[in-house]
Amino acid sequence: MSVQFYDVKSRQAVEVPESDVTKVKYERTTSTGKNQVRYALRGNYDGRKVTKFVNQATWEATDAAEE
Repeated sequence: MSVQFYDVKSRQAVEVPESDVTKVKYERTTSTGKNQVRYALRGNYDGRKVTKFVNQATWEATDAAEE
C-alpha cells in the first residue's frame, strides 16, 4: 500500500510506499495556554522529504513507525 503526498518542487501528487513513511506528532502550546497537536505522515520521495497532515483517526490507523 502507498500513501499519496504532494511534492512541492515537482508540483504534482506522488505515491510513496508505506515502508518509507513515518508518523510524526507536532505538539505546541498556544499563546492562550492550550496544547495543540497536529498529526502528520512524512515520507521520502526522490531524495526529498514530503509531509502530509492528516486527522487523528488516519494517523492512528496507519501502520508506520512513529518518529
